Order: sequence, then structure tokens, then C-alpha cells
Amino acid sequence: MDELESRYINPYTDYGFKYLFGTEPNKDITLAFINALLQGEEVIKSLTLLPAEQLGDTQEDRRAVFDVYCENEHGDKIIIEMQKADQQFFKDRSVYYSSFPIRSQGAKGRWRFGLKAVYTIGILDFVFDEDKDDEEYYHHVVKLMDVNKKEVFYDHLTYIYLEMPKFRKTEDQLETLFDKWLYALKNLPRLLERPKALQERIFAKFFEVAEVANFSKEEYAKYIRSENNYYDWDSIFRTAEKKGREEGLAEGKAEASRENAKKMKADGVPVELIAKYTGLSPEEIKGL
Repeated sequence: MDELESRYINPYTDYGFKYLFGTEPNKDITLAFINALLQGEEVIKSLTLLPAEQLGDTQEDRRAVFDVYCENEHGDKIIIEMQKADQQFFKDRSVYYSSFPIRSQGAKGRWRFGLKAVYTIGILDFVFDEDKDDEEYYHHVVKLMDVNKKEVFYDHLTYIYLEMPKFRKTEDQLETLFDKWLYALKNLPRLLERPKALQERIFAKFFEVAEVANFSKEEYAKYIRSENNYYDWDSIFRTAEKKGREEGLAEGKAEASRENAKKMKADGVPVELIAKYTGLSPEEIKGL
């Protein structure tokens, strides 16, 4: 089946992901998804969507543009990012992005530095190099740890990374809501109908919202542009990665980032977004 004729939206596209998880009418979908990922560590009762663009403290500071940014009823901040391809400094950027909701909590006057929790959730369409040989390890939960005691030192900063290419469970193997959400995200563009294993009420809405036939003309046009870009970028990355295997993996990734940046720049994508998706600096992008 042609990708552009799929019944359901592709959540790996920029527009598709933000439509499903970053819009006010679909906030309950986002809430259910986050609770499934936390797996009982905390039950979030309500969410407030926040502006995706975050500015630095001064004019010289860089800014961050999140895919989805929200807070729960306690004021804890949650960043959700869909990451298509690996980057040379992906982990650095992830930590840097988490610094924005941390710094935003600084209060004037006699503030005692009490911080609300910050969660960064990365849905990755790639595999970490250091874990590529471990096919079963795809769910990373990272916190600040005391190395000697092997205990969590600070529990208000959490990074959750999902290596989606490693998730290979079939429908009859789905047991938890966590499994079901990962299955839905990974397989959505290829499904013809809602799987029988996904009968929870929230999935009824998820699949209804994701159905392309329900889009307005304007929504459909935006989605098609986003999906075309997605497949263009995917082709660029695959070509560059193949070249990288022939010439050396590191240089291949760098070439993929440069080629992807050139394509996005030609399509008029803002420099800040190009930097986000490729890991290149604004100066490098402007020089392409």
C-alpha cells in the first residue's frame, strides 16, 4: 500500500506527531500515553499544554523548540520528542533541552531552589550505537545516580528513551498498556483497522483522530507536505548511512546531517528546526 494512501496518519512525521499529541483536543491521548510510559511510577491526572518554543534568558542564548511540552497538575514539566535519526550530539541536546524547564523555575526574591520534576521522553526511530547488539533492550529510564551506591541520587530529573526499531512484539504478544502504545506508534501507518488487542477506550479515540479521512482540506495538505518531507529525509539518511558504512560510520552520520540540512533549508524550514533535527549549529547550516 502506498504510504500516502495509508488509512492512518504517520506519527513519525512532524505534523502527524504534533497533531496526535500536541493539540488541545487530543490532550487526553497525551495523558494516557505518558501514564503508560511512567508505568505506575506516578499517575498524572491532568495536563496543560505549554508553548513549544522556549527562549533563553538573554538575547545571546540559544532557544529550544520542543515537539510537545506540557505540565501536570503538580507543575512537573514533560518534554516529548520524536527523533527520526541519530545525531552526533543527540544526548547533549536532550540534556540541554531539559535545562529550559529547570531554569524557568527560578524565582525572584528568597527562593529556596525547590524544583518541580522534569521528564524528557524521546521516541527514537534509531538505535543507540552502544546498544545496537542488545535487541531486547529498547526502554531506557535514566536518572542521576550515585555510582558507588547504585541508587538514584536525584529523582526529579528523568529521561525516557524508546528505541522503536527494536520493538518487535506482535499483536498477540501485547500484555501491558506500555506494549500497546509502542505497538500503535510503530505500526499505525500500516494498519487497516484498530487491532483487537487495543480495545481500551482511549485507543478508540486515538484511531479516530489518526484517520486521515477525518482531516479537513487544510489539515490534509499540511500532513501531506510533512509526510513528503519525512520520506525525502528518510531517503537522504538511508543513502548517507549506506555511504557511511562504506567510508566510516561517523563521517556517514555527519554527511547525513549535512544533506538533510540542505534539503530542509531548500524547503524553507527555519534554521532553529534544522538545527534541532540534524544536530548542526546555526552557523554550519547558514554556510551550507
